[in-house]
Amino acid sequence: MRVFESRLVAVVGAVLLVFATTLVQGLWTDRWTGRQVGGELELAAKLLEARFPKTFGDWEYERELESSPAELQRAGAVGHVSRLYRNKRTKARISAFVVCARPHDASGHTPDRCYPGAGFTIGEPEHRETIPLEGGGAAETFTGTFVKADHALRVFWTYGVLEDSPPAASDGAATARRWIAPGIARIALNGQPSVYKLYAIADQTRLTSAQAMVECKDFLAKLLPALNESFMPERPAAPSSSADAAASQDGAGAGREAAADAA
Repeated sequence: MRVFESRLVAVVGAVLLVFATTLVQGLWTDRWTGRQVGGELELAAKLLEARFPKTFGDWEYERELESSPAELQRAGAVGHVSRLYRNKRTKARISAFVVCARPHDASGHTPDRCYPGAGFTIGEPEHRETIPLEGGGAAETFTGTFVKADHALRVFWTYGVLEDSPPAASDGAATARRWIAPGIARIALNGQPSVYKLYAIADQTRLTSAQAMVECKDFLAKLLPALNESFMPERPAAPSSSADAAASQDGAGAGREAAADAA
């Protein structure tokens, strides 16, 4: 009897474990949410590729960078941007690589995994940096360095998630992001219809470590507010002065006619 009970407990435990694992995976992949995640994800990807700014602060677009199809596939990228920017004042160059993906894809392919896989060793271990943004607010980021032979890269990365109470807009309006660096990304990103994962990369073989830090922070401090602004709905154009004058004359004329009728 005790043997039977032990086996029953083991079977029930195994069933519960499978059920819990399936449930968690379903929540992480939005399988059980009932939302049109595919449509929201596709819209976020289109917005990223169409509106990613080319100029912000002292930074200006220099050229597009090639992206590895295999790397994009591993990152689960539905949309992406890969560009090189140049600071017209300091002449520093920083590359921006951004993917739009589902939360469980965005959380898995991190620099501490992909760079060693490409032959780099970790120089400075990742740590958090809080970056004050131009115009107010702050972004949470990770940063670290990766080294291969005499080549060193300073990498910043952060996750862009929707604001806490995003409006349900079908045209993509008001989809500004807040930028976070969670300890356990898979849990923190859960429930998001889409996530932007952004890398800012500086070549430290051309800059000192301190210069690379300063340039990357300035790059993100200017880029992220500009990126959020680009996602906001376009404001209607203000009426021209001539149109205002015409409207004013029409109103005055209508007033005179009304006064004459009353007399």
